[in-house]
Amino acid sequence: MSSQNQNTPTEGRQFKKEISVFGGVSIVAGIMIGSGIFYLGSYVLQRANYNTGTALLCWVIGGLISLLGALCISELGASRPKAGGLTVYLNEVYHPIVGYMYGFSQWLIASPGSIAAVAIAIPTALIDFFPEMGNGQVKSIAIVLIILFTLYNVLGVKEAAMMANVTLIAKLLPMFIILIAAIAVGSHMPDLNPVPTNAEGETMGFGGSISIVSFAVLSSLWAYEGWSNVANIGEEMKNPKKSLPLALIIGVGFVTVFYVVFNFAIYRVIPVEEAKAMIESDNVYLGTEVARRLFGSAGSILVVVAMLIAMLGSLNGQVLAYSRIGYAMAEEGHFFRNQKKLSKRGVPAISLITQGVISIILVLLRNLDQLTTLVVFLGMIGSLLGVAGVLVNRIRFPELERPYKVWGGAVTVVISTLIFAGLMVNNFIEDPVMSILGLVIVPIIGAVIYIYYDRKNKKSQ
Repeated sequence: MSSQNQNTPTEGRQFKKEISVFGGVSIVAGIMIGSGIFYLGSYVLQRANYNTGTALLCWVIGGLISLLGALCISELGASRPKAGGLTVYLNEVYHPIVGYMYGFSQWLIASPGSIAAVAIAIPTALIDFFPEMGNGQVKSIAIVLIILFTLYNVLGVKEAAMMANVTLIAKLLPMFIILIAAIAVGSHMPDLNPVPTNAEGETMGFGGSISIVSFAVLSSLWAYEGWSNVANIGEEMKNPKKSLPLALIIGVGFVTVFYVVFNFAIYRVIPVEEAKAMIESDNVYLGTEVARRLFGSAGSILVVVAMLIAMLGSLNGQVLAYSRIGYAMAEEGHFFRNQKKLSKRGVPAISLITQGVISIILVLLRNLDQLTTLVVFLGMIGSLLGVAGVLVNRIRFPELERPYKVWGGAVTVVISTLIFAGLMVNNFIEDPVMSILGLVIVPIIGAVIYIYYDRKNKKSQ
């Protein structure tokens, strides 16, 4: 271990334990529930061959997959409630270079890419109201938002958690209004038969059914993306050995139920044939159409308000959680030392600012459509290593305290590992170029930097 590892944070400063279970749930749900709830259901329904029962089944499966991952990460997190989450877990369970390669990929591309994408999506949602808004204005607003939320998070984790609580409640209110009204007023009872059918409505065989369900589940997983990020702030949670698993399990469980019921509500208002016609004409905002049919022009405003609050809450949660990755790599001793400096308010201010700068650069460079697959794939790599790491951790560290253990034991871990491995293979087949970039090129760059710092640290000893 290098001498850097033996140093305490700047001037003995430490993270402040300000986040409660509810705050953790707000951060989990806040990152997961964004504007996608109004349109991602279209892709799930389309891939399910417009079978509403199959589509709802895929939303349930996507939630269960995420919940399985959350159960496994909870065991690692309760044992090691440290800033940096998976980066730290992979460091200790496998080898520091493994955690470093994952952390570097997240630090350089995945995390700032997600922040940049959400920041761009916020002004984009307003283009219908301000059609004169051009690409330059959209990017300018996105940059301002990144700067504002970065500065806000520099104020302290208590303030950031408070923002997560407020935005979660604020965005759920209009969504629940739409959901309840749709179920109560909707006159259509969707077909709940989960057996997949082909384009002609004929029941498919086992192989074809698995293919359709897998394809549609991948779309639902876009909506569930981000659940593991609360682990990054484990060191800042009150009683993290209990509150971290609770936040993950309650947060993912709540979002799963909400997504399933919300999509059921959509089917209550829009018949499947109408939904099919909308989607095939590139009108994928089924949730928005439901609000318009229920509330007229006021429905459009309600949806925009919900989308904006949802995206602002997601942006705040991402800025908060992702900034701890740079801190974790620096604290381990193989990264820029200033990234681990804590301010008087107990936050990694320089890491926050660095993250903001990279996010702004990505906003300026491109529209970020190409980064979507890469961000999801990098997340899958971490989830796979983290889930499989539960068994590795039990074997390597049998005496380690485990305040929480995965329900179902090794069976749950093995099933989860196989599922995440299958998802990675599927993603690789669909987009091999971005997958190779995420699996090989970016991690190798990280490994080179790790080796450089490792040699530098050894020479200084």
